[in-house]
Amino acid sequence: MPPKLGYLLPTREQIMQGQPQAAPLLALAARAEALGFDSVWIGDSLLARPRHEPLTLLAGVAGRVPRLELGTAVLLPALRNPVLLAHQVATLDQICEGRLILGVGFAADRPNIRAEFAAAGVPFDKRIGRMLEGLRLCRALWRGEPVDWQGRWTVEQGVLAPVPHRPGGPPLWIGGNLPASLERAGKWFDGWFPIAPDATTFARQWAEVQAIARARGRDPAQMTGAMYLTVALDDDAARAEVRLNGFLESYYGQPAPVTRRRQACYCGPAAGLGAWLAAYAEAGASHLVLRFAGGHEAHMDAVARQRAELGW
Repeated sequence: MPPKLGYLLPTREQIMQGQPQAAPLLALAARAEALGFDSVWIGDSLLARPRHEPLTLLAGVAGRVPRLELGTAVLLPALRNPVLLAHQVATLDQICEGRLILGVGFAADRPNIRAEFAAAGVPFDKRIGRMLEGLRLCRALWRGEPVDWQGRWTVEQGVLAPVPHRPGGPPLWIGGNLPASLERAGKWFDGWFPIAPDATTFARQWAEVQAIARARGRDPAQMTGAMYLTVALDDDAARAEVRLNGFLESYYGQPAPVTRRRQACYCGPAAGLGAWLAAYAEAGASHLVLRFAGGHEAHMDAVARQRAELGW
């Protein structure tokens, strides 16, 4: 089966360019739907990399695109009270009638991200345990039954309403390439959503995630292997390289080679993009989420043409 193709809305880039208006982002989502994309995604950050709040904006997107799946790439649950998060997600899933996918992460250890956690009043240390417990609490509340919880949070006979449109709540995907990340994905999550630097690495690590799930008594066929991919297209390969490097350095505030060593990126002519995407599909990825280094309309058009040529 051909992989699904997703499109990451440029919420961070629009803020960096001093263009906070939501209407152009909604128009890009509508264009993605018209061109045959399968999903639209939004990233998350409070102060470290300012952008639109993802759950709020996805509610607006849901009203504009009735067909697409909607996802977070990725949400930082540790920054949020899980009872409030469970309520927000359940409401959003009702708005989009079960089309929501919750991609989650635990945030890299960088000074600006530590400062973001401090500003939100959330301890940065032990954030992974905080995220995992918070998501377990969300899942308990999404059942719609009385919940008693004694942990980082205290809940006494708490009943959430509404529950999500999808029974049990939206699927939870998590990224990460370290051994502990693969363990978490295989044991507890519905999908693995990394930024693996190449298709070969993805194939090997996806096999590890599936083996972990199988050993846990889970059916790996019920899990999704996804990839987060950054794309800069130009008929001039050297110009595409400059475009990609400039985008990454502006976005992350560090040299592009540092980012490119750990993130999957394509830069070059559109004619070569199809084979690059196909390598991930052959490696087992069933959902490819694309982030474009500028020129979003032209990039979407080029991807749609490549998809048609691949017969996807």
